[in-house]
Amino acid sequence: MSRIRNRVVWDQLKSLTAKDLIRALRRDGWEEEDRRGATCGFKKGDLRIVIHYHPKNTYQPKLLKALLGKTGWTEDDLRRLKLIK
Repeated sequence: MSRIRNRVVWDQLKSLTAKDLIRALRRDGWEEEDRRGATCGFKKGDLRIVIHYHPKNTYQPKLLKALLGKTGWTEDDLRRLKLIK
C-alpha cells in the first residue's frame, strides 16, 4: 500500500476494526461472496479480499497494510468512505 505514506492517516487507521472495514467495503461496492465462520470473502470485479471477522479487534499494521493494499484505496478513498478525517 505505497499510496498511503502519511503518518497522520496511519494513526487514524490503527483503530480500524473488521466491522468498520466490512462496512467500508460494502459502501465502496464490494459484494460479499462467501462467509464461513470467522471469515468473509468479498469481490469487486476481478479483485478479491478475505476479512477475518473479529468485530472488536483491530488489525496489526502489517496485516492492515496488506488488506488496504488489496483494495487499492487512496487517501481520498479513505476519506470518502469515512475511515479517516
